[in-house]
Amino acid sequence: MNIVERGVRRVDTYQQRHRQAAFVFGVVKKFGDDRAGSLAALIAYYGFLALFPLLLLLVTILGFALEHSPDLRHRVVDSALADFPIIGDQIAKNVHSLRATGLGLVIGLVGLAWGSLGFTQAGQHAMAQVWNVRGSDRPGFVPRLVRGLSVIGVLGLGVMATTALSSVGVFNDTALILRAATLVLSFALNIVISLVAFRLLTPASVPSDDLLPGAVLLGAAWSVLQLVGGYLISQKLQQSSEIYGLFAIVLGLMFWLYLTAQISLYAAELNVVLARRLYPRSITQPPLTDSDRRALRYLAEQEERRPEERVRVEFLDEPHADPGAGTNPPSTAATEPPRDRRNDRSRPRSTRPPAGTNVRH
Repeated sequence: MNIVERGVRRVDTYQQRHRQAAFVFGVVKKFGDDRAGSLAALIAYYGFLALFPLLLLLVTILGFALEHSPDLRHRVVDSALADFPIIGDQIAKNVHSLRATGLGLVIGLVGLAWGSLGFTQAGQHAMAQVWNVRGSDRPGFVPRLVRGLSVIGVLGLGVMATTALSSVGVFNDTALILRAATLVLSFALNIVISLVAFRLLTPASVPSDDLLPGAVLLGAAWSVLQLVGGYLISQKLQQSSEIYGLFAIVLGLMFWLYLTAQISLYAAELNVVLARRLYPRSITQPPLTDSDRRALRYLAEQEERRPEERVRVEFLDEPHADPGAGTNPPSTAATEPPRDRRNDRSRPRSTRPPAGTNVRH
């Protein structure tokens, strides 16, 4: 064992013996196990494609609903774009309402709503991956579509709620107590929106109580981003403008979307690690911790695609493990009937019959 490995193992021993450090590393480890960075990139990509259709849909609806209240209409749009510091003004200059009427307008609105559903589908896929939900337990196309439309509705309600708060002058008041009230109300609103979004994006098999800690973290993180987002975006634009010119706005928008997607997935991973106690995890293996084994079982067993399919996971260093596991031909024993696993949170894995697929670790 060289000096580097000894140092890493000392750090590993320390973090496993201290609960806070073990929990933080467990979240980071789970994020990596699920390849959540790629999932965040997918959400950011579809979010970028959906942004302009959503804004065009909002502007068009407001153009008809608030035809005689242009000031209120502008405030609603400004509230929606306030979530994109600096670049929001540039986006607003390029979004105009549809001019069609009658059937043409209806077709246009349906098309915009359909085009903006990509990021909701990417979000639902990411949450199913984070919670390692089996393919056979994931919702079908129609439920996902309904959930996606519900997410868009929640975003619209969030914009309206933000507008209502700003319309009473709370955000612009200089009194210290009112500014403090602004922060508290904004923080509470962000938590509520985060919790509802988690509930809509996460498969129903996951209890709602398990979603609350991550929603609080995401609400707090989003509140901080709203305060410091202008600085982050300005720094990114300053670095990119010299090289990319006009495309720096696009890069700034992608950076902002990817950052928010990553934070959202870290909050979701926190929920999973807390609910299933997936810590402490080991930095160097062997040996594997019990949490390592359970996390690896979840990863393997989420690949089940049919109710009659079973994936069995064995570890060769376990006392009861079969040294030849993974090399034997498939068993001909009858498979067990489908079970209702919607509320099965612990999901013990090692007691399954040998029928199915062998995964070797």
